[in-house]
Amino acid sequence: MRSALGIWIVLVFLTATAGTTHAHFGMVIPSDNMVMQDDDRTISLELSFSHPMEMVGMELVKPKAFFVHSANSQQDLANDLNPIQIMGHSAWKLDYPLKRPGVYTFVMEPQPYWEPAEDVFIIHLTKTVVTAFGDDEGWDAELGLKTEIVPLSKPFGLYAGNVFQGIVKFDGKPVPYAEVEVEFYNRDQKAHAPTDTMITQTIKADQNGVFTYAVPESGWWGFAALNEADFHLKTDSGEEKGVELGAVLWVHFEEWQAK
Repeated sequence: MRSALGIWIVLVFLTATAGTTHAHFGMVIPSDNMVMQDDDRTISLELSFSHPMEMVGMELVKPKAFFVHSANSQQDLANDLNPIQIMGHSAWKLDYPLKRPGVYTFVMEPQPYWEPAEDVFIIHLTKTVVTAFGDDEGWDAELGLKTEIVPLSKPFGLYAGNVFQGIVKFDGKPVPYAEVEVEFYNRDQKAHAPTDTMITQTIKADQNGVFTYAVPESGWWGFAALNEADFHLKTDSGEEKGVELGAVLWVHFEEWQAK
């Protein structure tokens, strides 16, 4: 009787914990997202794949594509990436010189990541936006990605506590009631979630694909809108599997300073 009870308790525990999955995030993090006239004119960008709140890294093989969009032009940067380690796993880095005023949107398309625990491939099309020398035109540009978050709030010059809004697009069309996961990049590991449920915040867009979130703390915050792709990929064994196609946007929020 005791043995059966023990087995039952273990099964209940395993069932409960199996349902607790923490979010994956593609990450493109620049050393500075608001470059002023007196700042260093070369920024460093770090590309990785992780659970950012828990600071648990995953392997990121060399991305399929990495480019910067500015002033209606696009520059391929994939060949300039250099391998590094972030959170103990393979990641990539690039130093990018800012030569003129403008708004620069950096975009990473990773190789598909097979996640056996979820029985799905993961592809996160990841963006971040940098403004240089006071220019703030074009921060809301839609880049024509398969899926993306188009910011409705300026994605820089924000204070912690500000409301941030974006619209989730898939094939250029808004995604009604899209699910958006939100996580903090807990780089110094000082933030602690009261429960596992609060490691990843989950919100939903409205009927027009617009989501709203008020950030409680300064630092980097990631927004990931997840949708099922309209195509499948094959595993190494040749079995076709679904694809989680994520539109990810990283935004930095500044600390309010009253004095």
